[in-house]
Amino acid sequence: MNGEGPGARLRFGAGAEGIERMAASLVGEAFAPHRHDRYAIGITLRGVQTFRYRGEARHCLPGEWHILHPDELHDGAPGTEEGFGYRIFYVDPALVGEALGGGPLPFVPDPVVRRMPPALAACLRRLDEPLGELERVEVALAIARSLAAHAGARQAGRGAGRAAAAVEALARVRDLIAADPAVRHPVAVFERVSGLDRWTIARQFRAVFGTSPTRFRTMRQLDVARRALRAGLPPAVAAQAAGFADQSHLTRRFKGAYGLTPARWQAACGSAGPGLDRPDDGGHVEAAVPERERLGEQLVADVEER
Repeated sequence: MNGEGPGARLRFGAGAEGIERMAASLVGEAFAPHRHDRYAIGITLRGVQTFRYRGEARHCLPGEWHILHPDELHDGAPGTEEGFGYRIFYVDPALVGEALGGGPLPFVPDPVVRRMPPALAACLRRLDEPLGELERVEVALAIARSLAAHAGARQAGRGAGRAAAAVEALARVRDLIAADPAVRHPVAVFERVSGLDRWTIARQFRAVFGTSPTRFRTMRQLDVARRALRAGLPPAVAAQAAGFADQSHLTRRFKGAYGLTPARWQAACGSAGPGLDRPDDGGHVEAAVPERERLGEQLVADVEER
């Protein structure tokens, strides 16, 4: 055992516009099925991470990375009694698209990969160091290129027909929603600010930003709620601040996006366990690889015994 009590523990590091970094540990608890509107690119540091993604059970061992596409349903649970720990980037699809100079968003068919740029592991290891403007660009470019490389041949043709997507016009819709997500704008307002009809907005918004306008608004409301929760405000107050009808409305949406209720998420953020409160946390890929090999052999033995 690693000495941690049961539960989820989350710690957010320094981020930048479009990039969020987090360290997490789960022992004896699981994330409920959920989906978020960002790319999730994380590395397992210890234990076995199991999750269901696109109808299949997956295992991610120490030193391995997982890549989840925006708006794809998934869960997450420890594969052993020891639990597991990981560090992760959450990246705005718009930033990925910008780094790639347009075109379809990369889709990685196999979510568990072993090779990613060492600079990304180093960036997660130094979780609390600020990301300046240049660092943000470098990290975004490294992530975008890695996503495109792992998408490979299957990326060809994906998103065909969106070459003419009016990115700047859609960005005006996106910015309007993000400026005050508590406000529900009529579709006519989106048509006016973008110069596009409602059907084009609905089709191309998802192609460019990875989710629908409605879902994008909900996630920005949840950003407001998360900030309130991290500031120590109770869920009922967070719900009001974010424009949800009531606390139960917030709870349904929150669990559907993060796999935990607001109260459990708030507790997890406020109780960083061993490893999470140290910027360096033994998060070196070099240290994780021998553990991956040991646990891989253990998983094979378990399967053979069944």
